[in-house]
Amino acid sequence: MSRGNRSVRYTTSPLLASKTPVWRSKFIVAGIAFGFVMLAGRAAYVQVFNNSFFQRQGEVRFARTLELPANRGRILDRNGLILASSVVAPSIWAIPEDIERDDPEVRAKLKQVAKLLGMPQKDFDKKLEDEDKTFVWIKRQVDEPIAKQIAALNLKGIYQRKEYKRQYPEGEAAAHVVGFTNVEDNGQEGIELSFNKELAGKAGSRRVIKDRLGRVVEGVGEQVPPVEGKDIQLSIDSKVQFFAYQKLRDAVTARKAKAGSVVVLDSTTGEVLALANYPSYVPDKRQNLTGEQLRNRALTDTFEPGSTMKPITVAMALEAGRVKPSTIIETSPGRYQLGGFTISDTHNYGSLTVEGVIQKSSNVGALKIAQKMTPHEMWDTYTALGYGQKPQIQFPGAVTGRLRPWKTWKPVEQATMAYGYGLSASLFQMAHSYTSFAHDGSLIPVTILKNTESPVGVRVFSPSNALAVRKMLQMAAGPGGTGTRAQTIGYSVGGKSGTAHKQVGKGYASNKYRAWFTGMAPIEKPRIIVAVMIDEPSDGQYYGGLAAAPVFSEVVQQTLRMMNVPPDLAVKPLVMTQDVPESF
Repeated sequence: MSRGNRSVRYTTSPLLASKTPVWRSKFIVAGIAFGFVMLAGRAAYVQVFNNSFFQRQGEVRFARTLELPANRGRILDRNGLILASSVVAPSIWAIPEDIERDDPEVRAKLKQVAKLLGMPQKDFDKKLEDEDKTFVWIKRQVDEPIAKQIAALNLKGIYQRKEYKRQYPEGEAAAHVVGFTNVEDNGQEGIELSFNKELAGKAGSRRVIKDRLGRVVEGVGEQVPPVEGKDIQLSIDSKVQFFAYQKLRDAVTARKAKAGSVVVLDSTTGEVLALANYPSYVPDKRQNLTGEQLRNRALTDTFEPGSTMKPITVAMALEAGRVKPSTIIETSPGRYQLGGFTISDTHNYGSLTVEGVIQKSSNVGALKIAQKMTPHEMWDTYTALGYGQKPQIQFPGAVTGRLRPWKTWKPVEQATMAYGYGLSASLFQMAHSYTSFAHDGSLIPVTILKNTESPVGVRVFSPSNALAVRKMLQMAAGPGGTGTRAQTIGYSVGGKSGTAHKQVGKGYASNKYRAWFTGMAPIEKPRIIVAVMIDEPSDGQYYGGLAAAPVFSEVVQQTLRMMNVPPDLAVKPLVMTQDVPESF
């Protein structure tokens, strides 16, 4: 070595040559061993002894339960035609924080999405700026072709969920029957609401692991398949329903009326064949709807039924043995003073038989017949026919009407009830009560579902008295009666018109009316009962025989033909002749 360099022999260094205490090396080895023991213990604690907590934390962050929606059941008419069904309608949602909105290409694709969804750009952008950056609905239930175009854009942060939406092929004609569902596919009105549990079925589920981008990377656990909703088959005949709605709409428009309703019952089975109201709505297009459109007036609105109650007054007097069809009732001079009130007829009919009271629709005659009975007797019959009680039908919104306890009746109230004032009922209740005449004196239960069994009725009148009233109804709809416009070609009909002032506050409006007509056909063996109500006709023809009877006539004739009921009247052939050009 050179002198200028000094070297150290490490083997002779006093620091390295010094002996290390044994306890120090043992301490270091023990510390390392203790560290490994702690790590092993922690691993055992996490993976064996307390793994449920950490599994829950992992599931919260990455595991998801996907709902597998059930397909909602269909609503069918009596012939199997579809009134409501579900179609696939994906919903578009987004994770706003995953959308790279600074990228020009992404912004261009977002504009395409907004355009495809028919949304203003500012509304679309506002949804993406929502406070929740991990989930936001963009639009629920879009058409499947639109959803496929959006999926083809392959835009990060925009996703889809499979859902269903309802379609209603019969549109506004059957809207008040089928009702509709909300965006969550829960029934809101009509059959959709009444049978929501059966129609909805039960959603299934699938447990999955998702990555931070929301993509499914693994399925875990067993998949629970959805239970599809059940189909509901109604008693409604879609053809009868459409025709009744069409004729009702035309009548309301022609009479410049506020609204109207039609009820068609099968008088042998108690099935509801049609339940139409106007104004109506399109069930799957419900923007800017009003209560006037949504209300099922045939079931929800009650009125004083007017002269349509007179056949019931006569029937209960016949049943009590107080009168016969030929009993003479003196109605002259066409007025009757009772308790400070004057009850009048439109004309002085003089002496009328009981049949004539119905044919001429005499108020004085009806009240004199009612005076032959006690309030208790009348109340019992009204109650037996369903008045003052909620209709037993599988349909939401059916109202009770008003029938006060008989002990509170005053003589003038008993008299006015004989011709339809002082109590209230819905059009549906009125149609139902007339099944007692059509079904040989028995009130039969009504149903909105297709009925395969013969109904068991409750006896209210004897068969002979029911037949006698049917004959009177035929006279009321025939020559000399108040309902001649109810006549049809080929079928015998019977029915009673009614015209009632509308109640406003504590009194009655002098220029507002409801026009009714309720009847049946054919008379000898009725197959259908039809009840028609026109609310506030304002073209001058406000009597039930003028405003409501023509609708009854058209609906009866068309319905009986659709049911293949043979005519019971001879049809006279109409032969028209005219000059024909020689070229023909």
